[in-house]
Amino acid sequence: MSYTENLWLFFVLLFGIIAVPGMDMLFVLANALTGGRDRGLAATAGIMLGGAVHTLNGAVGVGLLMHFVPILFKPLLVAGAAYMAYIGITLMRSSITVGDDGPTGSRSSWKAFRQGMVTCLINPKAYLFILAVYPQFLKPAYGPVWMQATVMGLLTIATQAAIYGGLAITAGRSRGLLIDNPRATILAGRAAGLLLFAVSLFTAWEGLRAA
Repeated sequence: MSYTENLWLFFVLLFGIIAVPGMDMLFVLANALTGGRDRGLAATAGIMLGGAVHTLNGAVGVGLLMHFVPILFKPLLVAGAAYMAYIGITLMRSSITVGDDGPTGSRSSWKAFRQGMVTCLINPKAYLFILAVYPQFLKPAYGPVWMQATVMGLLTIATQAAIYGGLAITAGRSRGLLIDNPRATILAGRAAGLLLFAVSLFTAWEGLRAA
């Protein structure tokens, strides 16, 4: 298989893992619905930075470390799921309302960016992807590993920007419909929190079962 074919196959797998609804996608959706487009895009930017860090981790051998020291994986998995469950519970208990000057009680864009980065960094799905996929595509036969990792990182960031950024813009536009309906806004935020909580439990269960 040529390098181009190798990279194309990686992109297909990458697109699939990002497009499938999960913690990162629901986090962006929750921020866009409750905080508007800017907060949704801030969360997306944080997740993109987290994706770049994941690529770096894959390049320096985190996948190999996890392979040879598997005892580290379960605590990491549980910690990531617990953090997302905490965010979900916080949203479910909140009473967020949206006004023309911004949503009352919602996280700031900077906080959304930071939490988006942490969400991506501790997302069990991302680590499963690195463990299962990266060792298959970072091959010395295709040239310097750092160069391959750079290309894979740029692909990851671009794909996250397209999928999550598009979701943030679309969901952010619907925010205008919620300004005059506080009850619908509260329900939207709590529903997003419930989804985050449910997905955190599911991913933890799937990861622990496979570990």
